[in-house]
Amino acid sequence: MDFFIGHYNYWVVIFLMMVGLYTVISRGNLVKKIIGLNIFQVSVFLLYINMSTLEDGAMPIITEGVELYSNPLPHVLILTAIVVGVATTALALALVVRIKEAYGTIEEDEIHQQDHSL
Repeated sequence: MDFFIGHYNYWVVIFLMMVGLYTVISRGNLVKKIIGLNIFQVSVFLLYINMSTLEDGAMPIITEGVELYSNPLPHVLILTAIVVGVATTALALALVVRIKEAYGTIEEDEIHQQDHSL
């Protein structure tokens, strides 16, 4: 039981990952699929941050008396990934707007029906 309580942050990551994956797979609405991808992406961010933190680790500034430092590289990579994720989300939403103008809907099934009827 202590194993599950001691690693609750990883259980949160797994839960968010499964919620995001389920949303992408089960929903036909394109905006809901984008939201599911963002939830999945946040779970990956949390996983990297959880793995990179050290218990009793100090900031990476050299001071006297500190021997254990946290590595700042994973945090910098996550900041870069957040910027890329925001840009990707903006592009995806712009594509959804364009699909709505072209097909009149953002439901995946209705778009497939219109494509097959042509």
